[in-house]
Amino acid sequence: MSTRLEGKTALVTGATSNIGRAIAEAFAAEGAHVVVSGRSAERGREVVEGIRARGGRADFVAADLDGSAAASQALAREATAALGGRIDVLVNNAGIYPADVTAATDEKTFDRVYAVNVKAPFFLTAAVAPAMAEAGSGAIVNLGSWIARLGIPVGALYSSTKGAMETLTRAWAAEFGPQGVRVNAISPGVVLAPVPGEEHPAEAMMKGTPAGRMGDPQDIAAAAVYLAGDDARFVHGIVLDVDGGRTTAAVIAG
Repeated sequence: MSTRLEGKTALVTGATSNIGRAIAEAFAAEGAHVVVSGRSAERGREVVEGIRARGGRADFVAADLDGSAAASQALAREATAALGGRIDVLVNNAGIYPADVTAATDEKTFDRVYAVNVKAPFFLTAAVAPAMAEAGSGAIVNLGSWIARLGIPVGALYSSTKGAMETLTRAWAAEFGPQGVRVNAISPGVVLAPVPGEEHPAEAMMKGTPAGRMGDPQDIAAAAVYLAGDDARFVHGIVLDVDGGRTTAAVIAG
């Protein structure tokens, strides 16, 4: 077991599946005590039991981050208690992705997506960052998306929320950085857990990229470990593209 996060505590939202789960498992493997947060207690227990079986430390805290300040504040309190009184690392990962086109998006969906994807992490950060600042150290990692900067014809609503999170990353770096709290973001490309023998339709979006394939959740988790740890102590306010070159290199159709 590596120890790049030894002695640190971490809260990962949306940690019961896919990218969030991979980040929680990677943090625990690096020595962190992790709070796995999500809506499903069954899936949360599964993640926690797996981490503990491998010798890591983890607890589950249920949370339905609906965008209300109260829900985010409750999660901050419960996670802080589960982690022994402090949160060293916060990963704002939880989010929802409706893929409708603009004209098919109703107001209720609009409000819900902004509530979950922007308001919830905003108020969770507001609840967690001041204690980090008072302690003089901490790291916040937000999850953006490659489609925040490279337009695709569906999912305009989702991409705008991720653009908001990338903007908040820079603003929070300026706000909290002088008090010892580093705030950065990861912009994943097309990332799905691999299924042996199956080709997912989303793979077409990665053809012709430098990587030539979809990403794996562990690819994002490795970046999160870096940004959360002391190796990134001089890194503030960046959006780290972990997208196989999707947004930085010309895509050559093959």
